[in-house]
Amino acid sequence: MAKRYLTSNQGAPVTDDQHSLTVGERGPILLEDTVFLEKIAHFDRERIPERVLHAKGAGAFGFFVPYKSMSALTKAEFLQNPEKKTPVFVRFSLAGGSLGGADTVRDIRGFSVKFYTDEGNYDIVGNHIPVFPIRDPLQFPDLVHALKPDPVTNVRGGPIAASRFWDFMSLRPESMNFLTYLFSDVGTVKSYRTMQGFGVNTYKWINLCGEEVYIKYHWQPCAGVEYIDSKTAVRLAGSDPDIAQRDLFDSIAEGHTVEYEMCVQILKVEDECKLPFDPLDSTHIWPEDMFPLLPVGRMVLNKNPGNFFVDVEQSAFAPAAVVPGIGFSNDRILQGRIFPYGDTQRYRIGVNYLQLPTNMPRRSIDNKMQDGAMQTIYSEGVANYLPNTIGGGMPAEAPETGKPVCNFVSGIIDRKEPSGDDYYQARYRYRNMSPKEKDHLIANFTEALSQVYEPIKRRMLEHFMRTDKELGSRIAQSLNMTM
Repeated sequence: MAKRYLTSNQGAPVTDDQHSLTVGERGPILLEDTVFLEKIAHFDRERIPERVLHAKGAGAFGFFVPYKSMSALTKAEFLQNPEKKTPVFVRFSLAGGSLGGADTVRDIRGFSVKFYTDEGNYDIVGNHIPVFPIRDPLQFPDLVHALKPDPVTNVRGGPIAASRFWDFMSLRPESMNFLTYLFSDVGTVKSYRTMQGFGVNTYKWINLCGEEVYIKYHWQPCAGVEYIDSKTAVRLAGSDPDIAQRDLFDSIAEGHTVEYEMCVQILKVEDECKLPFDPLDSTHIWPEDMFPLLPVGRMVLNKNPGNFFVDVEQSAFAPAAVVPGIGFSNDRILQGRIFPYGDTQRYRIGVNYLQLPTNMPRRSIDNKMQDGAMQTIYSEGVANYLPNTIGGGMPAEAPETGKPVCNFVSGIIDRKEPSGDDYYQARYRYRNMSPKEKDHLIANFTEALSQVYEPIKRRMLEHFMRTDKELGSRIAQSLNMTM
């Protein structure tokens, strides 16, 4: 077979399709990375109108109240007054399945929260697993392609589907930590009311003095954490495929509230490089014994959608939606999510998707963006540009609240694989599981790998052995294989 080389859609050769262009090993991704932008922009437009990811979901409205002012850490307005309720909308979802999928299948669950603050919308776009399977967003379209049905048969099950998923994972060793979550009982969910949520990415909180700290978000269900085993998940997928969606709706309809506690982990910016791992790598957790959870506030869901399509299906979230007091870190996955999430919604729903009721900020909007499909808001007068004098120079630029932050970034521009141990957190997690949890994890791995092509199966076993010899040996024995 003749050798073929990777090109862009313009026909230009692509010399590196695995690493985004960053400033140094931990620096931000550059807008000039045309390989990433073309790949992610094309990926955003692959499906219409169903979401490419997180297609099936459920949602509810409610409010958030902080326990106390967090002014020492952030100037974000909605985190200052324990007497003030900030309206929220939450969408729970399944990442890999389609609209007709079952709620209990093994999958990543989305846990996304939209705060309608007085300073604009703030979206925390998270998952129920605290880590990502990849550390570079350039690989994100490939990850999703591997999760979806194959392009020839469009079938989810069988050796081809299993081999595609594990083929990709076996070539990305940083996925091991993620896999120990997905293939434990955490991967099968019966109720959103008892499911944890995580922001996954690392953000910054900024106070009025311009001081910054890194933070990670956690959502703890007040009803307690509860997951189900694979046998129960399979049974419910056949007998009650919408159980999580129905359970959420019925609970609120019966007058019950669904509540979660928001917690954060905090890391001083100056301590970033003092740890044995990269804290901005989204394939890693921050150990809670090193970074204990700080309770921040309570979220209460008490209102069901009035119309599913209007409120839930048309809802749109984007990590780029932040408010003063919240900033972005150089977390590569976060940097790679800032652009495409909003771009996806502009394609899926329309360029004016933020004018839909469930997405519209609760404060007035004033800028010079105009026209586009379904435009309903317009700026009065002839001066549809800035700067201007005809329109009195309005709207004027908003004043800075507090001391501005100036970050210095330097480094060699390159495409480079970050250094680090891909196995130690997965190893730690496995060794701290109970015997029952280990049994379920090994049984789930065995079942998933049983139909996989032999070379891929062996490649995964090598990763399991590097993670923990007991783990690898038990899976190999279950598969009747020798290492």
